[in-house]
Amino acid sequence: MKRVFAILAFLCVLAVGQYIVVSKFAIRHETLSLFDASRQRPISVEIAVRHDYETKANLGLWKLPVAIISNGNTVKATEYSFLANVLAARGYLVASIQQDLPSDPPLMTHVGQPYVGRREVYMRCEANILFVLNTLKGRQENADYDHITLVGHSNGGDVSMYVAKQHPELVSKVITLDNLRVPFVLNDRMKILSFRSKDPHFVTDPGVLPTPEEAKARGIDIIHTGAQHTEMSDRGPESVKEKIQATLDRFLRDSASSTLAPADTTTPMIMNPGDF
Repeated sequence: MKRVFAILAFLCVLAVGQYIVVSKFAIRHETLSLFDASRQRPISVEIAVRHDYETKANLGLWKLPVAIISNGNTVKATEYSFLANVLAARGYLVASIQQDLPSDPPLMTHVGQPYVGRREVYMRCEANILFVLNTLKGRQENADYDHITLVGHSNGGDVSMYVAKQHPELVSKVITLDNLRVPFVLNDRMKILSFRSKDPHFVTDPGVLPTPEEAKARGIDIIHTGAQHTEMSDRGPESVKEKIQATLDRFLRDSASSTLAPADTTTPMIMNPGDF
């Protein structure tokens, strides 16, 4: 058994090493400083895309799948490169949006209100995402803007789940890292992967997570990592990030060929901290 774990650990290291090499030599990174005049709001976006897939798209030979990453509260959009690299390595056009500004009101919790009183924040972030998507359409027409993947950590995960609920016709996949407030979308044509922390300071609100029966029926992948809530960004230890990367890569690989198909409910990746 120890030998099996050693082999798995070695393969995980190889996979992560691949992302480091790909990120350094094969992925183009760009910062866009956008401005939504209708709301008088600046929006900073970190772009990541593989050179070879971008070239194929520019030649009309490939449609880039699109992924939007939303940051957690007090975390910068630049601090999710470990996720952006996996997505870009898989051929995605990745846009990491800085959802909050220093001038925004602090994120408050109002117990008893829907989404603990954060609906306006989610609506603001929803507008940011739609604005960025519209901007990207003008920059890269050979991308699939009709089946986007939403990724988010903490508040960004809640934003992703909220936008998926509001725009199910646009969203094919949702990947969250410890979203705490917005209940999971239950949609047979939407693949969902969620990494959960084990952190007494960040407790998921009642009704957010699906029941085990709902998760199995809908093919929702729940990964109980045993990690701390704040470790799910570039700030986290390499051991946590490497395992998240490997699991995310598997999820993207397994769901790549069935974007429009009903979710596979036979083998959901439901893991516990000991498995992770």
